[in-house]
Amino acid sequence: MATNCPNKRCPNCGSPRILNHPELFSLSIAHLDCDAFYASIEKRENPDLADKPLIIGGGRRGVVSTACYIARIRGVRSAMPMFQALKICPDAVILKPRMSLYAKVSKDIRQMMGELTPSIEPLSLDEAFIDLTGTSKLHNASPAVVLAKLANRIHRELGLTGSIGLSHNKFLAKIASDLDKPRGFSIIGKAETNSFLEDKPIRLIWGIGKKMQMLLEESGIRTFRDLTRWDRKDLNYKFGQIGDRLWYLGRGEDTRSVESHVSIKSVSNEITFLEDTSDSDLLDGHLWRMCEKVSSRMKAKSLVGRVASLKLKTSIHKIITKRTTLREPTQLADTMYDALSNLMEKMEPGQIYRLLGASISDLCSVKEANMCDDLLDTNALKRGKAERASDSIREKFGPDAIIKGRALR
Repeated sequence: MATNCPNKRCPNCGSPRILNHPELFSLSIAHLDCDAFYASIEKRENPDLADKPLIIGGGRRGVVSTACYIARIRGVRSAMPMFQALKICPDAVILKPRMSLYAKVSKDIRQMMGELTPSIEPLSLDEAFIDLTGTSKLHNASPAVVLAKLANRIHRELGLTGSIGLSHNKFLAKIASDLDKPRGFSIIGKAETNSFLEDKPIRLIWGIGKKMQMLLEESGIRTFRDLTRWDRKDLNYKFGQIGDRLWYLGRGEDTRSVESHVSIKSVSNEITFLEDTSDSDLLDGHLWRMCEKVSSRMKAKSLVGRVASLKLKTSIHKIITKRTTLREPTQLADTMYDALSNLMEKMEPGQIYRLLGASISDLCSVKEANMCDDLLDTNALKRGKAERASDSIREKFGPDAIIKGRALR
């Protein structure tokens, strides 16, 4: 692991945050993870929130999307039920997510990364893998120095902070980025891989859910040291296809490359209601607002999609999913709403729901889409132009400049 250098300062910038590591200038696979991304953007937009606990999420029966570090100190965590978060942090400020704003900021960060290397693999709006292998001559600096400059630039130009993990593969880079948050820069070198991992809990393996973790623990595998005691064939026999992956990751081996063209599978939005409801007008209003949010995210990413899906959860927690294929790929809220409201009308009348969700999949970029006017809906073109005109007005005067009547339901 990298160590701090006490009583020393950087000769270039004077910062006391200096790291020392024998492989500092040879490692090139990094993971950048922005710190409390949604909450940090909201605090940047409204400085009055700077010293207040802030939670981004839904209503009392929803869940926490993210929380600032003040709220995290109190025990608030992502995916925590909102009622539980408010119980441990009753003075928190609650804000609904503004995904179009977050997507715009994410695009700005992605552009900064793109100036350094084309080898970028986004995982979400606020994190990505970066491969800087072979870029030292181009930048006249090692990957570690380039990454430090990137973090400083994000802070200087966007007012946000991020944590960086640097290692010799993606698996370890992602682990490293979480070691010293916020504003961390952590390194895991090749020589120390096994000694670093051996006493760490198995939950550090990315993609290991609670169920899999329970199965591993039932087999006596709680740490990486426990995992490396198992023979590869025995792991395959016991856990199936994932056994092979466990064998390699248990030794810190990961041959996956940074994939710069990993595609987004779908764009979605959902809400858990404060009270179960069968009110068709209320459900319709929520459905329209969801279509607007999904549309906004797709427009920010220049995506269109062909398959629209409706997700419902009844009062007895039964999940119902319905989908339809659109005649033409779209990113328009009006088109999504039209398709999904038709699916909604086919649901059992009077059914009581606790959750509603909307999504669109089978995505491609606007440039790749082969779109033409919908000849079966002569008003589609007019509605599309009206929606894009409304988008322009909202962008100039704010999100509430134009509100459709159905959004008030």
